[in-house]
Amino acid sequence: MAFFSVIIPLYNKADYIENTLKSVISQTFTDYEIIVINDGSTDKSETLVLGFNDERINIYNQKNQGVSVARNFGIQKSQGKLIAFLDADDFWFPNHLEELANLYHDFPDCGMYCSRYKIRTTENHFQIPHYKEIKSSFRGIVENYFFSNRPFRITWTSCLAIPKEILEKFEGFTPNITNGQDFELWTKIGIEYQVAITNTITAIYNFYIPDSLAKNNISSMKLMDFEQFIISEQQNPDLKAFLDIHRFFYAILYKTYGDSNIANKFYYGINKKNIGLINRLLFHLPKKMLQKLYKIKHLLKKKSLEFSTYN
Repeated sequence: MAFFSVIIPLYNKADYIENTLKSVISQTFTDYEIIVINDGSTDKSETLVLGFNDERINIYNQKNQGVSVARNFGIQKSQGKLIAFLDADDFWFPNHLEELANLYHDFPDCGMYCSRYKIRTTENHFQIPHYKEIKSSFRGIVENYFFSNRPFRITWTSCLAIPKEILEKFEGFTPNITNGQDFELWTKIGIEYQVAITNTITAIYNFYIPDSLAKNNISSMKLMDFEQFIISEQQNPDLKAFLDIHRFFYAILYKTYGDSNIANKFYYGINKKNIGLINRLLFHLPKKMLQKLYKIKHLLKKKSLEFSTYN
């Protein structure tokens, strides 16, 4: 039985999967298995994985059903005590699993164990996430997960590990959600369990596209049901504030590129104190002006100029 099961969902990532797998094989902590779920790739991704001569790599094939089903399949096949997720285009530094193993041994009762990471926003530019009232030097249990889990997420999928028994308790990822399925599960776990974090950057999140919710597919997205957290939000104002930021994120995108009715449904479920005056003013701008602002933001991002109204 391995200590870690590393689960990699794979769909048409031929340009990245070799480097991603090499980053796992190079880990200083070696008690792990690698489970690759090929989710119906039509490029040479599977061939590249099969080219690795390492008995720790196990590849399973399924017809294309999405990342949630792929990850759940990987959890079913896993033998490890802790499940570490890694997207097929992300990267770990050699100390990633070692840092998470040490964190687990020091704080064995947590629901999620997270390393620090950096975000590649352009080919030559990296962004270092920061969290509300958590110093870069801090290592340990996060005092207030939902309060501190902004403006960046502490629990980014490729930086964390979770005990398998906890994933099974929550029945993994919701299969029919096409955006935010990881965000939903981390929220469920964060309500019931403590979260621990390292003070060491051990991973790279490759994020080349400024906005993952593209104009062409926003109308077909299936989002998580925010209503499932209503009771918990009433009991925890920090959870309410955290979720309201994400409600606003969807509201402004739907208004900009999609459906004003859906946008209003998200927006009018928000406690406006949680999103600030600037965001309230933004939401009431005309659709065409919002589209222009998004274009400007994307152009600035390509030039490594970052700004956000969610801080």
